[in-house]
Amino acid sequence: RLQGDWSSDVCSSDLFGSAAWKCQARDAFIGWNSAQRQRHLRLLTNNTRLLILPWVRVPHLATQILSRIAWRLSQDWQDKYGHPIYLLESFVQRDRFAGACYRAADWRVLGATTGRGRNSTAGAPSEPVKEVYVQPLRADFRHRLCA
Repeated sequence: RLQGDWSSDVCSSDLFGSAAWKCQARDAFIGWNSAQRQRHLRLLTNNTRLLILPWVRVPHLATQILSRIAWRLSQDWQDKYGHPIYLLESFVQRDRFAGACYRAADWRVLGATTGRGRNSTAGAPSEPVKEVYVQPLRADFRHRLCA
């Protein structure tokens, strides 16, 4: 249902997936301990990709897409998976992108990742450092995610 007046000619359709298992900046922002994160991680989703194709020249298109998605994603998720979403997250590789569309759509910058990546078990960083962005979908998101 996440269709609007854009199409595959304009942007990528691989927009949301599983939230990162651990993210220190996000977990601290929410106020999670390990048990709360394990119980409620399914109530978050990760904006895995947002790509506006280079030939598309529509002012503020990425921000409009992010705003529309934030407005309706939780209900669409409820319809499809049987539970709502309370927080969106995204990771922006800071040496390649500015994250301007997220900031313009009122996403919050929480800090940076360690560079260890999704599947890292420990050791030295092996991935690019990324900025952590979140967008709460409800004013009471912390209460719902920490219950």
